[in-house]
Amino acid sequence: MRRLIPTLTVAAIATAGSILVHAQASPQMSFFITSVGSGKGADLGGLAGADAHCQALAKAVGAGGKQWRAYLSAASMDGKPSINAKDRIGKGPWYNAKGEVVAKDLADLHGEAPLWTKQTALNEKGMVVNGRGDTPNTHDILTGSKQDGTVTEGEANMATCSNWAASTDGAGSATVGHFDRTGGGTAPTSLNAAHPSKGCSQANLVGTGGAGLFYCFAAK
Repeated sequence: MRRLIPTLTVAAIATAGSILVHAQASPQMSFFITSVGSGKGADLGGLAGADAHCQALAKAVGAGGKQWRAYLSAASMDGKPSINAKDRIGKGPWYNAKGEVVAKDLADLHGEAPLWTKQTALNEKGMVVNGRGDTPNTHDILTGSKQDGTVTEGEANMATCSNWAASTDGAGSATVGHFDRTGGGTAPTSLNAAHPSKGCSQANLVGTGGAGLFYCFAAK
């Protein structure tokens, strides 16, 4: 006797297939906000660890063939020179997971960037990230940078949480931007330099309005 597949099972298979299809990013994707952070506050394993996190998330949605870098600056420390976030990410243009342009070039990214909105600054899965007014609010994005994309001046632990290696209270803070271009701080509409975080721990990042998320760009 022929065995019939229940309608519910067929529907479930179709739904699963749809999820798999939508999990794949556009081939043009060259920018995303991380869907998750390290889980250890601002301790990302340094720039190398942050880059590896970007690469892993991109690979999971079929975009691992590009060289992904975190948009993070690092201060001069232990005899090593400072690093500017803007110098790590190529020249653009940059596209989100749906193939939409979010910024045309470095000048656009660090200027008006009219195409960058809450609805276009998506994570690698093509999903809108929680912003101000959502629960929880995760609009604070780690950058350690000034509005022009250069490292925030001062000691490393005062803006970059010891160059993205600290996650304890009392270890300084991190400069964050507002991806949704709204909120409080000295520059609430800034994508990369809205205000400093309360600290470097996960709890302090959450307490400021974030989750330890950061930007990833395909440098090439």
